[in-house]
Amino acid sequence: MSPPETPKPSGKTALAVAIIVGTRPEAIKLAPVALALRARPGVEAWIWCSGQHPAWASEMLAYFDLQPDLLLDLPPRSTGLAQLASLMLSGMQAAIEDLRPDVVVVQGDTATAFAGALAAAYAGVPVVHVEAGLRSSDRRMPFPEEAHRRAIAQFTALHCAPTLKAADALLAEGFAPGEILESGNTVIDALRLIAPLTPANDPVSELGCPLILLTCHRRESWGAPYRAVCAAARRLASRNDCEIVFVVHPNPELAQVARDLLSDCPRVRLVPPLGYPDFMHMVRRATLVLTDSGGVQEEAAALGTPLLILRDTTERPEGVEAGTARLIGTDEEVIVASVQALLDHPATLAAMRIPCTQYGDGFAAERIAAAIAARWKDARAPGGGRQVPGRAAQMIEAAALTGSIVPA
Repeated sequence: MSPPETPKPSGKTALAVAIIVGTRPEAIKLAPVALALRARPGVEAWIWCSGQHPAWASEMLAYFDLQPDLLLDLPPRSTGLAQLASLMLSGMQAAIEDLRPDVVVVQGDTATAFAGALAAAYAGVPVVHVEAGLRSSDRRMPFPEEAHRRAIAQFTALHCAPTLKAADALLAEGFAPGEILESGNTVIDALRLIAPLTPANDPVSELGCPLILLTCHRRESWGAPYRAVCAAARRLASRNDCEIVFVVHPNPELAQVARDLLSDCPRVRLVPPLGYPDFMHMVRRATLVLTDSGGVQEEAAALGTPLLILRDTTERPEGVEAGTARLIGTDEEVIVASVQALLDHPATLAAMRIPCTQYGDGFAAERIAAAIAARWKDARAPGGGRQVPGRAAQMIEAAALTGSIVPA
């Protein structure tokens, strides 16, 4: 664990909140929460980076004028999920014991979120779970995320559900209504914040044909499903009336398969992971998005970009119900047929271009910050909040606090 910039909390009067991030999506979705907390008097919000994907997490935070206060030093190549989780658990347990936060905030369903919530629970520190209540109803799909989020729920004091469906799932599992906040999804807040930023890298600055944006990386897609997705991309590119931009995950094995199967295909562009403003620019521009990513499902649906989900189930059904997204799985023939049906019928494709509004209004972070302050700040004397970066301050000042605890 590197020496923290976070001050020792001896004699602290402000409410100390540790926000734990480890991956790109966590940094994106928790950055608005950090900004909203730092804007509140009497709250000190620390950003702790677990070391799971340190470069990505730090890069994403920088788009919001944020940086980690503490970074765990993990071995560069962990041997698997068990080792990764155990290293993060011990590192975060030490940080909690040393810095003694009053509240720990985790997001989603990663190994970072699981280890952070477990470390806080062991230390008796309340856990706030952002993006709580997502359920696929299949414990192995996605793996290990479905298991992680179900376990995190058992350690959580405040469940911040991004949608009504997520809140209902928590109620159905027996969690108390007063512990559930239907906050909205903080990814919408993030989209609002990065909207003014100019993309630095556009892989397809000039394009006169339909653009298909492809991502595929989830553990359950490795092996035969991933090869099937690549084979489908090759067949679709052979139509010669569309361009495919495949944002390739840096996992060496996945990247090698993509190069082996697609590097000689002139209408498929293999590009490395993009910065957040750049990637969102691509999602907005795309005619169609194909992905197995949970976060991209939300972003594409919120922006109204037609989306085909490369999975058999999803814990984010809102886009499907709104008509913006369809579940198609990873079978090569099904992928090809599904994409061709849309490209050959522009009216059907246009009918899918409907922004999904079920993820909220862009002020979820302010509701979460308000709920944390209301529940735990009473034990602390008022103090000064941190300075909020300019463009974030504008969003926070305009926020209307309309969220509510789920009624009994």
